[in-house]
Amino acid sequence: MKINVKIALLTAALTSMQLELASALQLTVGDKDSVCAASAQIVKGIMDYYDGTSIGGTVGMFKSPYYWWEAGEAFGGLINNWFYCQNTTYQDLIYEALLHQKGEHDNYIPSNQSLTEGNDDQAFWGFAVLEATERNFTNPPSDQPGWLALSQAVYNTMWSRWDTAYCGGGLRWQIFTWNKGYDYKNTISNACLFHIAARLGRYTGNETYIETAEEVYNWLVQTSGFVTLNNEAYTVYDGAGIANNCSQLSEEEWTYNFGILMAGTAYLYNHTNDDKWATEVDRYMNGISIFLNSSNKNIIYERQCQESGKCSNDQRSFKSIFSRCLAATAKLVPKYQSDLMDIIEASAEGAAQSCSGGSDGVTCGINWGYGGWDGWYGLGEQISALEIIQSTLVLERDAPYTNATGGTSQGNSEAGIYSGDVSNVNEITVKQKDKAGAAIVTAIVLAVMLALAVWMVL
Repeated sequence: MKINVKIALLTAALTSMQLELASALQLTVGDKDSVCAASAQIVKGIMDYYDGTSIGGTVGMFKSPYYWWEAGEAFGGLINNWFYCQNTTYQDLIYEALLHQKGEHDNYIPSNQSLTEGNDDQAFWGFAVLEATERNFTNPPSDQPGWLALSQAVYNTMWSRWDTAYCGGGLRWQIFTWNKGYDYKNTISNACLFHIAARLGRYTGNETYIETAEEVYNWLVQTSGFVTLNNEAYTVYDGAGIANNCSQLSEEEWTYNFGILMAGTAYLYNHTNDDKWATEVDRYMNGISIFLNSSNKNIIYERQCQESGKCSNDQRSFKSIFSRCLAATAKLVPKYQSDLMDIIEASAEGAAQSCSGGSDGVTCGINWGYGGWDGWYGLGEQISALEIIQSTLVLERDAPYTNATGGTSQGNSEAGIYSGDVSNVNEITVKQKDKAGAAIVTAIVLAVMLALAVWMVL
C-alpha cells in the first residue's frame, strides 16, 4: 500500500513537471516569429496588472502596489514591442495612456501625483514619449502636442530645477519639498536628465541639448563623484544627501543607473562621432561585468538585491530599462554589437526559461540564471523579461529615427514651461490647492493609523 502511494505521488509530480514544461515560454533566439510570439505572451501577462481597462480604473496606470513611474517604464517597453514586432494589438491603449497621463501642462507633472512624483518618475514618462518620438509611433492630432514636444517639456521642467545651491549642481531626487528624498541628490534623476538631453540633441540636432548633457554628465563624473573611474572602468553609485554637501556617498549600485548613463553616451557618440564619447562608452563596457551573474557571465542580474531576495517592487523592474539601454548601445555603437548581443541573447534565453510559472504556465520570474521559474512574479518581472527578449531583434530594425532620418514627430522647444509651473530655476511652484490636498491626505493617513493603534490596544 505504501509503495502504491509513493508511485502515485511520483506520477503526480512527474505529470506536474510535464505540464509546466509544456506550458513554459518557448523562445528561439534569432527567429523573429518566435521572439514576437513569446513577447506577445509576456505582454498579455503585463496587461493582467493594467488598471486602465478596469471599471473605475485610471487610464495609463497599473494596479497597486505599482507606482506611476513604473507605468511609464512599462509603456516605453510596449512601444518598443509595437516597433520590433509590428504588434498593433495595444496601439490604441498605449496612445491613450501617453496622452491621458501628460498632466495639465503637457509635461508629465499631473497634479494627482504630487505626493509621489520625483524627477526620476517624470523622466521615465519622458523616456516613453522619446520612444514614441524615435520610433514614429502614431502621432497625436495637430491640436495636441507631439511626442517630441512632450519630451521637450519633460526636459525643460527637469532642467529648470538644476540646483547649484548644494553640491555644486545636480537635481534633487524629489520635486516637491514635502516628499521624502527632497534633501537627496541621486544618480538616477541626473542620469535621466543627461540621457534625455542626449537623445533630444541627437534627434533635433540642437546643440543646446548637447551642452546640457555635457554639463550634467560632468557634474556626475567630475563634481559629485557619483560616477567613479577605476582602472578604466566606471562604478556608478546611488547618490548622496545635501546635508554633507554630497560628500558621503550611498554606494548601492543599480543596473538602471549604469544602463541609462551608458546609453546616453552611446547616443552622443552616434550623434557626434567624437572620440571623447567613444571613450566613455568604453569605460561603461569595462565595468558592466558586475551586473552579470557570477555563474554565467552573460546573464544579467540585479546585484544589489537579487541574491538576497530583498528586491522591492521598484527594484524588480530595473533590469527592464537596463536591457533597453543595452540594446540601444548595441545599435548605436557597432564596436560593441557582438559583446552586447551575447549578453542580450543569453539573458533572453534565461528570461524565457524563467517564464514558466503561475497558473498560466508563462509567468516570469526574477532570476534569469535559475533555469526555470523561481517563484517571483509581478509587473517588474514581466516588463524586464519583455525588454530583454524583444531586444534580441534590435539589429534587425532601424536605429532610433531623428528629424533628419525620417522622424515625423512635431516639437516645441519651449514646451512645458508655464508661469504656473516654474517659479525659479530650481523648483516647481506648488499651488495652494495641491498643498491643501497633500495635507488632507496626510491627515487621513494619520487618523487611520491612530484608529488602528487604538483598536489594537482595546
